[in-house]
Amino acid sequence: MTEQPSPPPPPPYNPPPPSGAPGQPNVAMIVLAYLWILALVPLLVEKEDREVQWHAKHGLVLLGLEIALMIVLFVVGNIVPCLGCVIQAILWIPIVVVHVLCIVKGIKGERFIIPGISPLADRF
Repeated sequence: MTEQPSPPPPPPYNPPPPSGAPGQPNVAMIVLAYLWILALVPLLVEKEDREVQWHAKHGLVLLGLEIALMIVLFVVGNIVPCLGCVIQAILWIPIVVVHVLCIVKGIKGERFIIPGISPLADRF
């Protein structure tokens, strides 16, 4: 009888690279960068990572513009009571969509450029 060959050994296990590895985005910090006031965490913690810093500054500029928009809508709501609430409810959806798009692009290692807002974030 002929002897059957033994099965090949399993391939070696290669663990995934850590989240802070070169070429890989720091996912947790990029997600925090677009969660409104939590953008301060990556801005203060990840001072050496230029990509995380860019996303954190971008998130803070978005936060500032959203606060300014809410103040304007508050004033409009005091002048015409229903109009401010309706506009605020309608604008909330695009604001959340922009944040989600920024998070998704950031996780992929890309940047979501918003005309007029991104150049403002680059000044800081």
